[in-house]
Amino acid sequence: MTWEEIIIDIRKKPEYSQLVKDSYFGEDLIDCVERYRVSGEFIEILNLIKSRSNSDILSILDLGAGNGITSISFALSGYNVVALEPDPSNTVGAGAIEILKKHYSLDNVEIIKCYAEDLPYDPETFDVVFARQSMHHAYKLKDFVKQASRVLKKSGMYFSIRDHVINNEIQKEIFLESHPLHKFYGGENAYSLDEYKDAITNADLTIILSLGPFDNVINYYPETLFTIKEKFEKKYLFSLKVPNLFFKLFLFFRRLLTNNYSNSAGRLYSFVAIKNK
Repeated sequence: MTWEEIIIDIRKKPEYSQLVKDSYFGEDLIDCVERYRVSGEFIEILNLIKSRSNSDILSILDLGAGNGITSISFALSGYNVVALEPDPSNTVGAGAIEILKKHYSLDNVEIIKCYAEDLPYDPETFDVVFARQSMHHAYKLKDFVKQASRVLKKSGMYFSIRDHVINNEIQKEIFLESHPLHKFYGGENAYSLDEYKDAITNADLTIILSLGPFDNVINYYPETLFTIKEKFEKKYLFSLKVPNLFFKLFLFFRRLLTNNYSNSAGRLYSFVAIKNK
């Protein structure tokens, strides 16, 4: 089955309804954009871009743009966007981005159909290179990041968010077996934390933020601190309310354990790096 066929199929199955909603795979593309652009994840991304930038950000390259939720959200926020997506489909690919571009009457979105390892742009073209859930799909991880760095301006920002991390090949097998969609199309992947970091630093980039699973809403969205607290209370305290200070301590140690000693296969990490001058 193709990726498009899989998404069309799971939309019809009630057991996948939450996954479809949370992953912005719904048939209503406008609804997906409108929900994503006000999400805690995207708001935090915009805040990071604005807080870490030394100048006005004008151009963003969105690698592996999928159905376009990030590209369109960036464009609606005033940025000039190039959406790179090799899949041509109207469901999860470049065709969907074109539909959204026309719906919002956007003239600041360009759509190209190619792979991130083969970028057709001159060096130092973009202010930001952004990859949401894309870097772990790279068939050549180092080439993926080197190409991203090549087209990034000096002191430009490289974002790669929500990438799956494993400790070893055994964990990778566990992650792939447990992934709800990998069994249908075999397209999932994951790398170790060191592999991601080495690929980034070896591409003339300096990592300024390495965010673990519970470090930032970018990784744990659509969960919030409130819903995490509710689940904690229900699981460990039979729905008793706990003081916020106690919960903050719990989160601190959970972050410490998850980020440094976790055996959770496929946990999410995000990276922000700056192109060296």
